[in-house]
Amino acid sequence: MSTKGEAYAGLSVAIVTPFKNGEVDWARLKEQVDFQVAAGTVCLCAVGTTGECPTLSHDEHEKVIAEVVQFAAGRAKVMAGTGSNSTREALRLTKFAEKVGADSVLVVAPYYNRPTQEGLYQHYKALAESVSLPICVYNIPGRCGVKIEAETIARMAECANITMVKEATGSMDEASKVMALTNLTVLSGDDSLTLPLMAIGGRGIISVAGNIVPKDIIAMCKAFDAGNTAEALKWHRKLFPLCRDMLGLSTNPIPIKAAMKMLGRDSGELRLPMTNLSPADEAKLRQTLTAYGVL
Repeated sequence: MSTKGEAYAGLSVAIVTPFKNGEVDWARLKEQVDFQVAAGTVCLCAVGTTGECPTLSHDEHEKVIAEVVQFAAGRAKVMAGTGSNSTREALRLTKFAEKVGADSVLVVAPYYNRPTQEGLYQHYKALAESVSLPICVYNIPGRCGVKIEAETIARMAECANITMVKEATGSMDEASKVMALTNLTVLSGDDSLTLPLMAIGGRGIISVAGNIVPKDIIAMCKAFDAGNTAEALKWHRKLFPLCRDMLGLSTNPIPIKAAMKMLGRDSGELRLPMTNLSPADEAKLRQTLTAYGVL
């Protein structure tokens, strides 16, 4: 069955924001974009959780969106992270993303102030009525302190340009309810749950691990879509230890930046309050990367 955001089926990657001496490393950001385009990634998600959006200034946030659009140059879609706990600020960022040519926006549930379900609905409705870009609703209660209920998402789905959900509740039941109530494209927000989610109707992943192994995740998604579930399961089992480390060793994006540093693809630099992996966890990650065959 075709879904509203079907063009985003497959692999989207939540790309990191590389730093050098405390500043955004624009040359390395272009390298990351080129790496994903070469792999065949459908969409680049800029300045999401993995892109350390909470530690970027407003000017940096906007410039990362604009530069990723320029670097991608139509070779892959760009989904800009434009969420905020202020509807006014989310609207400003979303309008900016539209102005500079982003293909869609990823809007996280308003965090910290914990709006009611009605407040959540009105927040997304206000954005949808003010721009024409496709909107992906990002439901991640573990970070936001509030869950967008399936019934609320169903109300949002009445807006023509609310087309996708990034499902990061960790609950297959919640995902099932959203898919039963809407024709939105549901994308996994947890790498390790990509195949289980696709088995109940999900259409792909907005991935962290895709920063380092995009071709393998694409292979898993394509195998499942082709009806080759045994091949998809083989990829899932190979990817699983790596995916768990990306979220299990420490807070995202600490592990993925450490992994990319080990692979020579990033400085590994973070901004406070994010700090480096402990030596013990770094050793575990190195072991996982070695066992996987990328190191």
